[in-house]
Amino acid sequence: MTPLLRDAGPIAATVPPARQVARRRWTGGWLCVIVLWLSACATAPPSNVNDACAIFTERGEWFTDAQAASRRWGVPLAVMLAIIHQESAFQGDAQPPRTWYLGFIPGPRPSTAYGYSQALDGTWEHYIAATGNRGANRDDFEDAADFIGWYMNETTRRNGIAKSDAYNQYLAYHEGQGAFAKGSYRKKPWLMKTARKVNRQANRYRVQLARCEPQLLAAP
Repeated sequence: MTPLLRDAGPIAATVPPARQVARRRWTGGWLCVIVLWLSACATAPPSNVNDACAIFTERGEWFTDAQAASRRWGVPLAVMLAIIHQESAFQGDAQPPRTWYLGFIPGPRPSTAYGYSQALDGTWEHYIAATGNRGANRDDFEDAADFIGWYMNETTRRNGIAKSDAYNQYLAYHEGQGAFAKGSYRKKPWLMKTARKVNRQANRYRVQLARCEPQLLAAP
């Protein structure tokens, strides 16, 4: 969506053109500095996001969090991880790229998706209301894992999709359970291709976890 341009207002109208240009350059420079600073402060993902064993060896607390969500909702750990891999590549502050005007003026983002799970504002609020997990944050891995487990459980309840079916679970996750039931994904070949990719990643994670999960469970 292209935002409407607004008038600068009566105060800006009294500023000579040269000063307006200087002010825009000064503001633009500081915006760039702020953006770079925020990028530097972003939580870095694990060094190897394609290997579940490497992820949990590097981030031991994540294994505890993911296991808790998996057990609470009865969903396969490998499928949860594959969804996070596709949605955010394990970047805690991931957001859809915004539009930029004149190279430095930030415009809107295409959606409110945010965090590891890329949950939308409204869906996240529904999750909090349904589970009572007040104070949950989308950039907290524990909360994001629990959200995905909850959503997959709801998909199984509403759409009858097996929790181990990474392909259809991802389609419902992306489209929403209502739209999935109407077959919206059938008109999106690119999305079905992505869902197949998620399914392959889930299978890889499953094999990897079979190798290292006993050691992870035994770790102090």
